[in-house]
Amino acid sequence: MKNDKVDIYLSDGCGRCNLAATPNCKVNNWQQELIILRQIILDCGLVEELKWGVPCYTYNNKNLIILAAFKQYCSISFLNGALLSDANHLLSKPGENSQSARIIKFNNVQEIVSREMILKAYIFEAIELVKSGFKVELKNNSEIEFVPELSDILNKNLPLKKAFEKLTPGRQRGYNIYFSSAKQSKSRIARIEKNMQRIINGKGLNDCVCGLSKKMPSCDGSHKSIE
Repeated sequence: MKNDKVDIYLSDGCGRCNLAATPNCKVNNWQQELIILRQIILDCGLVEELKWGVPCYTYNNKNLIILAAFKQYCSISFLNGALLSDANHLLSKPGENSQSARIIKFNNVQEIVSREMILKAYIFEAIELVKSGFKVELKNNSEIEFVPELSDILNKNLPLKKAFEKLTPGRQRGYNIYFSSAKQSKSRIARIEKNMQRIINGKGLNDCVCGLSKKMPSCDGSHKSIE
C-alpha cells in the first residue's frame, strides 16, 4: 500500500533544505526512476513509510530499504546489504566506513527496468535475512580507524577530545565518515574545525538545536543548526 507521505516526497523532495518543492530539488532529477523503484519494492510486500525525510521500507517493523536521490544518481539502499549474497555484483558501500548498508546506484529508467527481477531477488533475500534473525556484527568504535586529521586534532585539544568521547558511537562514526569523505587533507581539517563547537556542545553532525537529529521525522529541521 502506498503511503501519502512518500507521494509528497516524490513531488516536493525531503524538505530538509531550501530547494524543496522547487525545480532544483534533486528528487526532480530522478522522479521517474524513484517511482519505478518504489513499485518494485511495494510488489515485494514491504510496508512503506517516510523516515529521515526519505522513503523507508520495513518488514515486521524492521527498517530494510531506503530510496534516495543524489546529484549524480538515485539509489536503493539495503540496510542489511552486507549480508546479501550479491550474486550479480551490484552492491557497493555508500561510504568508506559503512558497515551494514549497501546501495545500488541508477542513472536511468532502463537500468532499473532491465534489473527488475534481480532487484526483487535481492529484496526477498533481505526479507529472509530479517526472518532468520541474522545481523551484521558491527565493529565497536575502538576497532574503527578514525581519519588521521581528526585523531591529530583530538590529541592536541583535550577538551575537544573529552567532548568527542562523550558522543554516542553513532555520532562519532557520523563525524568520522563526514570528515573522511573530503578528498584533501586541508578540506578534512576545515570540516573538523567548523564542527568543533558542535562536538563540544554534545551535538551530532545531523543534530538540530532542538536536541533531535534533523534526520528524525519528529524534527522538521527548520531550526537553525549550530555551526
